[in-house]
Amino acid sequence: MRLRATRLVKVFPGVRALDGVNLSLEPGSVHALLGENGAGKSTLIKILTGVYKGDGGTVSVAPDDVAWETVSFGNPHESIAAGIGVVHQERNLVPAFSVAENIALQHLPRKRGIVDRAAMKARAAECLQQLDLDLDLDAPVSSLSVAQMQLVEIAKALATRSRVLLLDEPTSTLTPEEADRLYRVVAKLKDGGCSIVLVSHKLEEVFAVADTVTVLRDGRSVCESRPLADLTRSDVVDLMVGRQFAELEPDALRNPQRTGEPALELDAVSTGRGHREVSLTVHPGEIVGLYGLVGAGRSELARALLGLDRITDGRVLVRGVPTTISSVNEALSKHGIGYVTENRKEEGVFLEQTISRNVAVTIWGRLARLGLVRDRAEDQVLTSYVDSLGIKVSGPRQLAGQLSGGNQQKISLAKWLAADCSILVIDEPTVGIDVRTKAAFHQLIVDLAEKGLAILLITSDLPEMVTLADRILVMHQYRLTGEVDNSEHRYDVASKQVVRLMHAESVA
Repeated sequence: MRLRATRLVKVFPGVRALDGVNLSLEPGSVHALLGENGAGKSTLIKILTGVYKGDGGTVSVAPDDVAWETVSFGNPHESIAAGIGVVHQERNLVPAFSVAENIALQHLPRKRGIVDRAAMKARAAECLQQLDLDLDLDAPVSSLSVAQMQLVEIAKALATRSRVLLLDEPTSTLTPEEADRLYRVVAKLKDGGCSIVLVSHKLEEVFAVADTVTVLRDGRSVCESRPLADLTRSDVVDLMVGRQFAELEPDALRNPQRTGEPALELDAVSTGRGHREVSLTVHPGEIVGLYGLVGAGRSELARALLGLDRITDGRVLVRGVPTTISSVNEALSKHGIGYVTENRKEEGVFLEQTISRNVAVTIWGRLARLGLVRDRAEDQVLTSYVDSLGIKVSGPRQLAGQLSGGNQQKISLAKWLAADCSILVIDEPTVGIDVRTKAAFHQLIVDLAEKGLAILLITSDLPEMVTLADRILVMHQYRLTGEVDNSEHRYDVASKQVVRLMHAESVA
C-alpha cells in the first residue's frame, strides 16, 4: 500500500509542531524518518494513526494500485482498519492482561460472540515466533522486563497484518542481538510488500536497513524521500541540526583511581527476583556499567538496590556502612542515591504535572517556605537545566506529558541532578535521544563522574557502554559472568570480550 502525507500542519498551545510536512511511502521499502527531539516525528506518526487530528494538509492512501483516496482517521481503530500499524516509542500495553491478550487486543478473534481464546493464543504464538521470542502466553505483561514489553508491542503490531508499519524507536531498549532479530523480521515484511517507516536515533541502524529518508527540523521537511545511498552519516546529521556539527565525544580518556572505600558496594547479594551472590563496587568518580541480554537481570538488580524489589541475602554498603534501603525516597534522602529509571512514562516523570514541578520534586523540602512550595521557586530550579540539557519547552507551566519522549528523559535526569546525588544509577540514559543531545548526555555523564559522582550505568547500547564505562560487568541469567577492564575505551577490544561473557557460565 502506498501512503502520502501532504503539507501536514499541527499546532499545540505555543508550539507549531508540524508546519507543512510531506511524507511519501512506497510498498516494499523501509523509509527512515529522522530529526532531533521535538522536530515533529512522533506528532506526524500520531496524525497518520488517528491519535491526533491535523490542523491542515491531507493524508492519502492507494491500496494495491487503486487510485489515491484522501483519508482522515478519527481514532487509531480506523487507521488499523485501513492497514496502518504502529509501535509507539512509549509502550501501550495493559499490564494486567496476558501476553496473548495484549498481542491480539486490537483484533480479538471471536466465536459465537465470545472471544476465541484458542485462536487468540495461536495468533499470538505466530507473532512471537516471527520475532524468535519465547514468552509464556499466559504471563501478565506486568511480569515482563521493559525490553520484553517492547518486543510484545512489536508482536502486537504484527498481529494486525498491517500493510504500512510505523516503528517509533523500536530498538531503544534492545541489545544489538535483539535488534538484529527485529530487523530480520523487518526485512521479511519488506520483501512481502509492506511499507515501513523507521524512526530511530541510531544512525548506524538507519543506514543498515533503510532505503529512503525524510528529515524533519523544527516541524518542517528539510529532506523529503531521498535515497539514503546518496547521503553520508554526516550529511544526515547536518540536515537534522541545520548546521555543520561535530559529534561530541568525551574530552579525554578517563583513568579513575579506585582508592579508598567504595561509594557503593554489593556483597554477595541475592534477590527475590533470582539474583544469586552478586558482588560489585562503584568508587567515587567511577562509571561502572552493567551489560547483558534481555532477561539478564540488570534493571531488576538496580530496582532491588533502590528498595523496589526484595533483597534476600547479602549486604548493600553505602560508603562502607551496611545499609537496608526500603524505598527510592529513602535512598535519596538518607544515602544520596538517585535513580534515572528506564521506564520514564510510568516511573520517570509525572505526565500530568508541569515540567518545573517534575524537576523540583526531589528538593521540595529545601524549597518549602512555611510548608508551601511556590511556583516561582520551582521555575527557578528548572531554568538552569533547560539550557544545559537542551530541553525544548514552551514554558515552565507546560505539562510533562506534552513533551517529546527525549525531552521527558531530560526532565527525568534533571530532577536527580537538582538533588545533588553522590551516587547515581542510570538505566538506559539515551533512549529516544537525538544524536546531538545523546553526545551531550555522554559528556554530561563523564563530567558528573569527574566531579566525584559514583555512577552505575545500565545501557543496551554497546557503543555507548564502551564510550562511557570504566569497567563493564556482564550479567547472564541474573548472575555476573565476568568483568571487562574498559580503561582504554576501545570498542573493537571491549565488545568482543563483552559478547563472549554474555554467553558464559556465571563466575563463582
